[in-house]
Amino acid sequence: MTSRFFRRAISWADYRAAIDLVPPPGVEPPEPDYNIPPGSFAPILRRAPDGEYAPRHAIQVAPAYWGLVPVWWKQPLSEKKFSTFNARAEDLATSNTFSGAFRQGRCLIPASGFYAWSSGTPFAFALTSGAWFFFAGLWSRAMIDGSEFDTFAIVTCEPNLAVAGISASMPVILAPEHNTRWLDLDDRDPHALLKPCPSDWLRAWPANPAVGNVRNQGPDLLGA
Repeated sequence: MTSRFFRRAISWADYRAAIDLVPPPGVEPPEPDYNIPPGSFAPILRRAPDGEYAPRHAIQVAPAYWGLVPVWWKQPLSEKKFSTFNARAEDLATSNTFSGAFRQGRCLIPASGFYAWSSGTPFAFALTSGAWFFFAGLWSRAMIDGSEFDTFAIVTCEPNLAVAGISASMPVILAPEHNTRWLDLDDRDPHALLKPCPSDWLRAWPANPAVGNVRNQGPDLLGA
């Protein structure tokens, strides 16, 4: 389970170096966030639907709520009692909750790392290179209380050796050359992308226990 991640500062130039993004005009890039929990808003990158600032199918950035609400959900959000912040890679094509987004709503979630807990101790994971990256994600637009509501889930897979001793799953970290392919909805079988990244891509270290409180923020949460 991936229930917390962090994102250091990423400039528009950094985004554009990684993927052919159309940034929103006159808007600063998303601020760093060192404690992103389910139920909060975070930026996603996606192929733009109709009515957005970017041309249709261009890659845009948009805020979305972490906890996917499928398009068929029509009740108030408070009545949704099932967890949808993670989507298991092996279930995407058959899940009633995620299959629609898998076919029509793939997205990228920019991140610098993620947290996992073992016996009450939080650990931070990041790339050994120090680079930021994208999680594979799904997004959906539901109609909640008469308003359009964009939401997302992080795709998870079996853990690699770097994560296995701490967590039974890990987020899918896409290789840079796979970012655009994941957004290609004509690719009906992108399961080859949904594998654990190589173990030597990651380093782990004990994080600040204060990260357990979702109200806490700042780079000090990363610990050592």
